[in-house]
Amino acid sequence: MVVISDTTTITNLIQINLLDILPKLYNEVIIPLAVHKELLRFEEQKTIINSSNWLKPLEVENNPYLGSLLESIDKGEAEAIALAIKLQPDFLIIDERAGRKIAKEYGIPIIGLLGILMLAKQQGLIENVKTPLDSLKDEVGFRVSKSLYEFVLSEVNER
Repeated sequence: MVVISDTTTITNLIQINLLDILPKLYNEVIIPLAVHKELLRFEEQKTIINSSNWLKPLEVENNPYLGSLLESIDKGEAEAIALAIKLQPDFLIIDERAGRKIAKEYGIPIIGLLGILMLAKQQGLIENVKTPLDSLKDEVGFRVSKSLYEFVLSEVNER
């Protein structure tokens, strides 16, 4: 399985101590160099990122899509989508609305943090979705509408 990730989901999983679910779900996750640099920007993440041998930084070389992508989204998202266009992954992990919209326009299958939490529960990697979702919302500042919050919990039989 080929999976590419943007920065935000990885950072959010680190903040709630659940980064270990990614390699359990996907074995390895490709990240473009811009995402790798973004992840290393935060001192508290450096050790975690550098010891995560399942994260595979990959350079985006001579990608004809990158220039136009950079006009509307940040470098990490642009490189992640450019890699996804080239590598045709099973999933692109991305949460930002603009990036998701562009990825969908290119036909790239996407999953976000909420989908990953739901999948982790389905595979028995976490006991429930509500606890990490509440931590994200209340402690990390992850924004989720009340209707999406309720929908996710109902999908995993927690409502």
